[in-house]
Amino acid sequence: MFNIVLFGAPGAGKGTQAVMIAENFRLIHLSTGDILRKEISTGSELGELARQYTDKGEFVPDKVVIDIIRSQMEQNADAEGFIFDGFPRTIAQAEAFDAMMTNFGQRISAVLALEVETEELVKRLQIRGESSGRADDLSIDVIRNRIKVYNNKTKPLIDYYSIQNKFQHVDGSGDIAEISERLTARIVDLKDQRSES
Repeated sequence: MFNIVLFGAPGAGKGTQAVMIAENFRLIHLSTGDILRKEISTGSELGELARQYTDKGEFVPDKVVIDIIRSQMEQNADAEGFIFDGFPRTIAQAEAFDAMMTNFGQRISAVLALEVETEELVKRLQIRGESSGRADDLSIDVIRNRIKVYNNKTKPLIDYYSIQNKFQHVDGSGDIAEISERLTARIVDLKDQRSES
């Protein structure tokens, strides 16, 4: 099974690229953000809990997110692999994720990080907020707080996955097609290396 974590700040393009990667490599796309937004839109208990955090640009508690991922993996037990978009986001999530993957008899094949300059992220999120109406993209203060939270809580994962020799930087600048080409080439290389070992 081939499992990828797509890593990057809000606005880096994870969601857009993850959908294409999932289709090209026959992986199940798991986006914690999409799942939580769906729950928020339906007004579920989980959605109302999540809204308390997302409205302020903060992370939803680790246990909630981990339970969501476990449930989705159990529902897709026959998948060829997964692409995790927006998860894990903290060291605690990553440690719990590793333990969960071991229980499933699986492992993370690679962590690919889309690198984008901060001001480009802000610009992308503002444009997305105007076109989609997403509440967390409409306020410049919330956008900047989301990026700050990412830098404080998620960037430490670089060291965590680098120690495991799984972390790789990918240039996230340019248009969607250019970024997709870079990611696809990297994934093909990873799959080739895996088949040779």
